[in-house]
Amino acid sequence: MPNQLGKKSTHAAASNQTKSAPASKKSEQRFYELIESMPMVAVQGYDKQRRVIYWNDASRVIYGYTREEAEEQLLEDLIIPTHMREHVINAHQNWLDNNISIPAQELELQHKDGHLVPVFSSHVMIKQDTGECEMFCIDISLQEQKKAQDKLHWMANYDALTELPNRRLMEIELATRIAEAKRRANGEVAVVFIDLDNFKIINDTLGHHRGDELIRAVAASLQAETRSSDFISRFGGDEFVLVLNDYHSFEGISELYQRLSQALDAGFKINGLLYQVTASFGVSIFPHDGHTVGELLGNADAAMYQAKEKGKNSLCFYTSDINDRLQHYQNISAILYDALAADGLFLHFQPQIDLQDHHILSCEALLRCQDRNGEPLSPDVLIPIAEKSGLINRIGDWIIEAACQQLVNWQGTALEKVRIDINLSGKQLTNPNLAKQILNCLSTYGLKTSQLGVELTENEVIGSDELQIDQLKQLKNAGVHISIDDFGTGYSSLVYLSKLPVCSLKIDRSFLVHAMENESDMAIMKAIITVGHSLGLSVVVEGVETTEQDRLVKSLGCDLAQGYLYARPMPAGDMLKYLTSN
Repeated sequence: MPNQLGKKSTHAAASNQTKSAPASKKSEQRFYELIESMPMVAVQGYDKQRRVIYWNDASRVIYGYTREEAEEQLLEDLIIPTHMREHVINAHQNWLDNNISIPAQELELQHKDGHLVPVFSSHVMIKQDTGECEMFCIDISLQEQKKAQDKLHWMANYDALTELPNRRLMEIELATRIAEAKRRANGEVAVVFIDLDNFKIINDTLGHHRGDELIRAVAASLQAETRSSDFISRFGGDEFVLVLNDYHSFEGISELYQRLSQALDAGFKINGLLYQVTASFGVSIFPHDGHTVGELLGNADAAMYQAKEKGKNSLCFYTSDINDRLQHYQNISAILYDALAADGLFLHFQPQIDLQDHHILSCEALLRCQDRNGEPLSPDVLIPIAEKSGLINRIGDWIIEAACQQLVNWQGTALEKVRIDINLSGKQLTNPNLAKQILNCLSTYGLKTSQLGVELTENEVIGSDELQIDQLKQLKNAGVHISIDDFGTGYSSLVYLSKLPVCSLKIDRSFLVHAMENESDMAIMKAIITVGHSLGLSVVVEGVETTEQDRLVKSLGCDLAQGYLYARPMPAGDMLKYLTSN
């Protein structure tokens, strides 16, 4: 009979002594064939000295020993790791002496080449007719399950693109290091939040596939510049987080920042082109800047955004006033979200006066919103936060609609010929459908295009590309009035200005404030007026607050003016009263 249990097994001999030997043999044969045919179920038999008396082929596959190599060898010498041997010997002897069986359990047993093999091992003790006890082990290989578990664990804890630890694993590591630091005298842990500057532009230029290549290259570069004890992770998108021990000074972290910045600045070749990358770094330190994972990450993130506000490509350490600014930003963002959802935004209007006859030709629409206590929020606060929070386009859409609605409301009144000028942000100008959207809105409300104007600051216009300038051309060609606001504060040239689709220039109020005492400001005002008129543009001056300033701007030849001398920004309902009284 093939694959018998072994010379020491008396089971076959006992079977032969029975009257039903042929049937028993046939049954036994089927049993042996069954256990031999199970590819990943290793079955081994051991005598009471734990020497091998049976070794099926699956045992060879799982443990590496052939049947010939295993025969007569001790269990503990074959597949039991050193640290388990004494326990296994004692457990086997206890079973023989006291009938206390060895429980089935998951184990890691030893392969011939030394590596550990995960199995689920169960055990049976069979007492032969001679009184001899033989132990049979049935080991089911868990290697595939273990591989699947390892893969799931890896996927749960590592970033597939960069193979760096992900946010989840980083937060676990940070919590561990915080706990360790608490046990040490003066223990510190630094968290460095790294965000690549302008990566969206790079990603859009390269395409997402090449953008992924760049992220991988950046990750490898950051990893190469850090110590083995430093923990670097990909937080998500274009953000990375470093967890550091033993950086006991700002100087140490600053030196690390210089190394990392230089590595990024060296550039990365993607698709044959060299791309230089900069990043903004924010740092928080346990225990000074927080005691929990959430506090340290949040404060490092806040410091990183402060670094971006400083001009990007810089390092910023967390301070409490950063958190105050962040809280303020979050509060205003929440107010704006609520105002958009609950019709809490409104417009005020400031007249622009014709300096020749003091008629109101147009008015500037100014966004207004109130805080939780009903107090007005400054536009200087609202607009920058709207841009940073990503709300500016939604707010801009609301302003376009609200201005058109107000123009309709003024039809049939003394204000029906007054143009409303709305402010556009540079981010709105990046919308390729902006001109179409504005013109469609005017058409929907049955308005003439000449009834609406748009204002952009000089710096926003200077930073515009050809597609964005084309948006302005479409609007001007359709009849919408285009103004450059805060003119004189930027660096546009006369040649550049002459190519822009502009109808008027608005002189920034800062020049008017000091023009009477400061010759250079006076000279700038005169130059702007001359340039504007030479290009066929009307010139508007902002911030007129005194009769002396009124006389000055008239003498300089300005066409229109706005300011507190004539009228403060007012609700739409007060505009008609103002017109009647003036």
